[in-house]
Amino acid sequence: MSPLSRFSAVLQRDLQVVMRRRADVASPLLFFLIVITLYPLALSPRPEVLRIIGPGVLWISALLATLMSLGALFRADLEDGTLEQLVLQPVPLPWLMLAKILAHWLVTGVPLVLLAPVAGITYHLPAAGTWALVISLLLGTPVLSLIGAIGAALTAGLRHAGALLALLVTPLMVPVLMIGARATDMAAGGDDVTGIFYLLGALLALALPLAPLAAAAAIRISLD
Repeated sequence: MSPLSRFSAVLQRDLQVVMRRRADVASPLLFFLIVITLYPLALSPRPEVLRIIGPGVLWISALLATLMSLGALFRADLEDGTLEQLVLQPVPLPWLMLAKILAHWLVTGVPLVLLAPVAGITYHLPAAGTWALVISLLLGTPVLSLIGAIGAALTAGLRHAGALLALLVTPLMVPVLMIGARATDMAAGGDDVTGIFYLLGALLALALPLAPLAAAAAIRISLD
């Protein structure tokens, strides 16, 4: 099999496994919806208040939903021996890690992007702010998955490592959150956010080759 065929096989296998565990897919999305629903109840339902807090609340909710889904990224594959088989494949392990990260983003990040317009309307964001939220999530959620995969790989061999995983990856995710929330806030105020989108794109271009390498190295450490 060619490297592309093996990439596709790993991607399809992970998507099929996730679809059998639909509760694991639904939990982060339900958490996202619950959080964005509770903030207006806890603070204020007034449109002017929601418009101010909306960008930060929505991005924090997206980050926490991503963290919820990271714990199971590699743990089940480590327990059933799948990761050992991936290490033995005649293709670079980072290439296969990228397939697993892509599967994670497809089932976690893409639904968040699709829910973004509804969330923007809920927080009374103008059309420009809502579209900026969608684009920033489209660029930022893959970075969250890539960074999170490193922490998930490092903690794959540990039981009940959720808190440790959050401590490892949250500081690295915070810049993405700040940039994404700032882009949404500026767009809602009528400012040009093209430069911020370029910055998010640069972070994605940086994380795309480096994160799979780091995750592969961490998986080898977990298997030793």
